[in-house]
Amino acid sequence: MAENIVYMKLERNIEVQSPDAFLSDVATVRCSDKEVTAKVKAIKIHKFKENEQKRCVISVLKLIELMEQECPGIRVESLGETDVLLEWVTVSKYKGWQQWWKVALVAAVSFFGTAFTIIAYHNDIGIVNVFDQIYGIVMGQESKGVSVLDVSYSIGLGLGIILFFNHVGGRRITKDPTPIEVALRKYEQDVDMTLIDTADREGKIIDVD
Repeated sequence: MAENIVYMKLERNIEVQSPDAFLSDVATVRCSDKEVTAKVKAIKIHKFKENEQKRCVISVLKLIELMEQECPGIRVESLGETDVLLEWVTVSKYKGWQQWWKVALVAAVSFFGTAFTIIAYHNDIGIVNVFDQIYGIVMGQESKGVSVLDVSYSIGLGLGIILFFNHVGGRRITKDPTPIEVALRKYEQDVDMTLIDTADREGKIIDVD
């Protein structure tokens, strides 16, 4: 009888909304034998308890051990990560006023924080005086209030921010990821690796005996 080879691609960070986590939640599994594939996907790899932490790190070796126990005689080829950070999250299906309040608060902080930063920067470099000098040199007279330079610069600044962040409302200008998405992805990867390394250092990784 030919040996069944099971290919497994393990993800690094997975969130589940149920206390019971299965192999299909954390990995992509492929095998020529459909029955073996179904069996290994249905393996329960962890069960969260209410009084325990809602986050754990599981080694790929532990997953291979569980797969071999469920389907003796298989050979597992791991093509992904060596550890997976598994987190149990509870998401409410009903958006109450608390969620809308959080969105409004974040939007207000982002808007006024950015506005204050721009104003403070322009005040530091004295951009008003620069515009007044340029207006005087070009027009031959002093600026009286808001000049065309102020209006043009304000419009250009807004358009530059929109182009840089690649978003107009909820729509993308191009298919490229925005700078914020890139920064958040890098930050998420650093957090994941730190949590995995900390769990490994403290001996809290769920691994083979």
